[in-house]
Amino acid sequence: MAKYPRVREQHIAVFGEGGSGKTVLVSSFFGPTQEGSYSNDLWDLVADDTGQGNRLYRNYLGMRDRARAPLTTRFEATTYYFTVKLKGGDNAEAKKRPFDALRLAWHDYPGEWFEESPSTEEEANRRVDTFRSLLRSDVAFLLVDGQKLLDHTGEEERYLKSLLTNFRQGVLRLKDDLLGDEGRLDEFPRIWIMALSKADLFPDWDVYSFRDLLIEKAADHLDELRSTLKDLVDTPDALSVGEDFMLLSSAKFELSVAGPEPVEIDVTQRVGLDLILPVASMLPLERRVQWNERMEIPRKVLDTLADGAETLAAVLVGGKGFGVDKLVGKLPKVGPLASLAALPALAAAAKMAGSQVRQINAQARKDHDFLTATLTQFKLDLDQGVEDKLLIRSLK
Repeated sequence: MAKYPRVREQHIAVFGEGGSGKTVLVSSFFGPTQEGSYSNDLWDLVADDTGQGNRLYRNYLGMRDRARAPLTTRFEATTYYFTVKLKGGDNAEAKKRPFDALRLAWHDYPGEWFEESPSTEEEANRRVDTFRSLLRSDVAFLLVDGQKLLDHTGEEERYLKSLLTNFRQGVLRLKDDLLGDEGRLDEFPRIWIMALSKADLFPDWDVYSFRDLLIEKAADHLDELRSTLKDLVDTPDALSVGEDFMLLSSAKFELSVAGPEPVEIDVTQRVGLDLILPVASMLPLERRVQWNERMEIPRKVLDTLADGAETLAAVLVGGKGFGVDKLVGKLPKVGPLASLAALPALAAAAKMAGSQVRQINAQARKDHDFLTATLTQFKLDLDQGVEDKLLIRSLK
């Protein structure tokens, strides 16, 4: 029997108002990987639900071939499951790897639920249940709609205030039901990335332009949202809200002067979507190390923070020699020694220099070690996203 599960699962939660582009984003994340011309020498991406995958690919084909944007979904809470299936399943290295596939659960939370109060008790309960379903996520994306930002040029604070206030009020409406009698949550998205959707509308911007606008126009409202989310979680200092920023664009849309419908959609000009998998896989591992080095984290929280990080780290640094599992199992639940949960493999993996990662990646490719090659490539992609000014990672 395998010592580890053969599938490692990561979760992300995507929040945004109605029309902010959530359906277009997930369609453009999946669609290009299904084209006949697509080539990836390390893994294949498949939708676990065939019908769901066909709908997303149809959305993508509509954009690619007919300049037709997907219909806006309203009040639909959807979780998309994608599996990154590693190649080389029959080779010798595959028998030694701890898992063969990385599953990504993409939780899409209806934006209308943050803009409108529930009309019935049944709907209120459904909102709570849906929110609970995404609590396993380590990373949440809060989308800032580029079109609405453009529409409010010169008075961006009006839109940003409305967005952040609606979201905060929506969370407050859920608070009592989420906490119940058990108190603050151990398991909760700990990394909240502010992401500019439809970034193609701002061709001269990099992620620092976006970050600076948010801080200038909405710093107080970000602080209020951060405070509200902190009230939900155990160990509230282990929470990043408004500290990570990202640019996202599904395609370049050329709009008609006569109306809102696009006349051309260039799906080859995507921004940031190739960072989704690296962000979901690597960013929680890095953040867990950062937090562990500066605070004491109770074991019950640690067990939910970057779930599976030890396994990922062991793969990245050849962790057999580190004895990660034995070390973590002997750690106390609280106290100064809890920080050792990040050592040695976690800290080593999080802090590897780019040159080291490239060397490990090259050797893994040569050895047909597809798992190590994939994870190190994710780490390289994450670093490249920072260098290309598409992503800002918190240093706290």
